[in-house]
Amino acid sequence: MKKFIEDFKAFALKGNILDMAVGVVIGGAFGKIVSSLVADIITPLISLATGSLNFTDLKWVFKAAVVEGGEVITPEVAMTYGNFLQAIIDFLIIALSIFIVLRIIMNAEKKLASLKKKEEEAEEAAEEIAQDTEISLLTEIRDMLKDQKAE
Repeated sequence: MKKFIEDFKAFALKGNILDMAVGVVIGGAFGKIVSSLVADIITPLISLATGSLNFTDLKWVFKAAVVEGGEVITPEVAMTYGNFLQAIIDFLIIALSIFIVLRIIMNAEKKLASLKKKEEEAEEAAEEIAQDTEISLLTEIRDMLKDQKAE
């Protein structure tokens, strides 16, 4: 049992698990923000265009309900598409948001990689210059030693 608890603790405290947990919590909060954006901002604008006050109540009625004396005899037959449209809008906004964030991250990674490559090239150039200087100094010393021997 002690080994089981140790293994579980090692698993639960790994960085990847904690990062994933943070991602799930932030994703849930982001979902609420997107739902609010759709319900409170986009839906009213679409409702203005469609003439419906409540976007989720949009439906096509195939057969109206039969009501007698306040009692429903036959319920209405309708295709309720408002919630479906709202789910599509939610999805599109979430997908667009994730695409934008990923694109920003990918561009930042490209820029960082480019900067690292330039730094490495500069270091290599500096090393070559240092080697060339060293070689030329050694060549000069050799030539001076030859001249001293010749005298």
